[in-house]
Amino acid sequence: MNLTQACQALQVSRSGYHAHLRKCQRPRRIQDASLAAEIHTCFDASRRTYGSPRLVRCLRARGLRHGKNRIARLMREQGLRVRQKRRFLPRTTVADPGVVPASNHLLARPAPDKPNQVWVSDITYLPTGEGWLYLAAEMDLCSRRILGWQTGESLATTLPASALDNALRSRGRHPGKDLLHHSDQGCQYASAVFRRRLHLHGITQSMSRRGNCYDNAAMESFWATLKTECFASTVPATRAQARSMVFDYIETFYNPVRLHSSLDFLSPVAFELSFLNN
Repeated sequence: MNLTQACQALQVSRSGYHAHLRKCQRPRRIQDASLAAEIHTCFDASRRTYGSPRLVRCLRARGLRHGKNRIARLMREQGLRVRQKRRFLPRTTVADPGVVPASNHLLARPAPDKPNQVWVSDITYLPTGEGWLYLAAEMDLCSRRILGWQTGESLATTLPASALDNALRSRGRHPGKDLLHHSDQGCQYASAVFRRRLHLHGITQSMSRRGNCYDNAAMESFWATLKTECFASTVPATRAQARSMVFDYIETFYNPVRLHSSLDFLSPVAFELSFLNN
């Protein structure tokens, strides 16, 4: 039965049917307009990084419960697009052939179920107008919180050692017994200086298998997120500007605000607070 036949059967005109349809659709359009404004607010607050799954949780926190498909449709209608992560390409780690690497203890452990069980660390590089800026960071594998970080103009051992010191300070220098520290086999992490620091604090060292960057996937994922959400659209003119961008991203957005899918859409700080409260 087509529309004309249906209208004849119901004894209504086609114009009357369309008028009734427009009247019924008007409240939906008004709701969509209001919801679209809320979506835009949340999207901007996320530094234009949230897709529809995270926006569902963000809106829910504001008392608005709507489905992912509706939010995705309204995002498309407004032209709101999230930057896509670049495909991760493994990079070569410079190992010290004269040093025996630590065993990979991470493989034998279950996934951490509370903070301060496993810390993971890595070094990456950021382009600037003055040359490379190197960044080392320490992450709690359970909460995904960046506990400490440090930047430098070279890949000296002091770079990850300073990041570790900052992480220890953030945890009160007593992170707890049985803490495992995992990294790649880079010469900085295999150095006597770095190993002494770990031993001093009773931390067990673990290293990825040679050539297997995916053993440290959480840190590699963080680097991809940082570079996509913070550095994809601009190359800072100076190293000082890049340091400021890293500070702003980690300390004011990633740790306290950014919703993490593996944390039931909580931020790292909120996840740790929730863990303490429970």
